[in-house]
Amino acid sequence: MSDEARVQIKTDVDIIIARQEGRSLAAKLGFSNTDQTLIATAISELARNIILYAQSGEISVFQAQKEDKPGIVIIARDDGPGISDVSRAMQDGYSTARGLGLGLPGVRRMMDEFEVVSKISEGTTVTGKKWMR
Repeated sequence: MSDEARVQIKTDVDIIIARQEGRSLAAKLGFSNTDQTLIATAISELARNIILYAQSGEISVFQAQKEDKPGIVIIARDDGPGISDVSRAMQDGYSTARGLGLGLPGVRRMMDEFEVVSKISEGTTVTGKKWMR
């Protein structure tokens, strides 16, 4: 396992692969089992959103450093339709797919840093960072 993984997301199997890659890197970096689970869950949510809203995209996971703390960065990219109202999409309970609306707000809670950049008809990039405690 290197310190970076990129997984093309098109099917449910790809979600599992991306999740495993993220968890493996988190373990290698020394994250606790709890944080490994949070990282893997965040990756699952982001990858599921890619399939649901954009049909395909990519999850990148890599090591980062902030001052003296190691961390992990998750980037989910797609070329889908984009999110028309990011602030609304970040509200608990909001869902355009008739789901629970926990995806992006849930990922934001699991991460230490979180950003969504989306442009209509161009796609969405979600970046989450988790730092070692």
